Amino acid sequence: MSILKIYHENDPSEAQIYKEFDEITQFMEGIGVCFQRWEAQKPLSSEAPQEEILSAYRTPVDQLCQEYGFKSVDIISVKPDHPEKQALREKFLSEHTHSDFEVRFFVEGKGQFYLHAQGKVYALLCEQGDFLSVPAGLPHWFDMGENPNLTCIRLFTTPEGWVANFTGNDIADHFPRLTQ
Repeated sequence: MSILKIYHENDPSEAQIYKEFDEITQFMEGIGVCFQRWEAQKPLSSEAPQEEILSAYRTPVDQLCQEYGFKSVDIISVKPDHPEKQALREKFLSEHTHSDFEVRFFVEGKGQFYLHAQGKVYALLCEQGDFLSVPAGLPHWFDMGENPNLTCIRLFTTPEGWVANFTGNDIADHFPRLTQ
């Protein structure tokens, strides 16, 4: 189940918590973030190859590619035994922005996006079936946890994908991580 926790940017000790999809969607729309739920067009195993995963979500992926001009689509999968799991986690734990929007769909597993907007931090736990599009320039960070177990579809408008522009703000160090 997706969960949204909204903190004041200066107080990571207290949050308003929302679990209803419609409420979460409204809060996300308020900061320019698209949040949706997708269902696979056919059943998938946890070991499904990239082609099978993309085939199961072909309709929404094709619609997004047409609408936004995505040039590439890939699958990222990080499991608890991944040899570079800690380095991958650390890469996104600091607040950053992108010059393009960041689009991610959770095929399985979970991860938490932290979106810093309007004097607040929106900590959105995304799980299987959740689609998120973070607009260009919105400060955020992402935590996949100490023992990540996720598979996501990512869509890019440029071949090099997202380039993180770190803000230098240490705000991410003050908020609870995914596993806390």
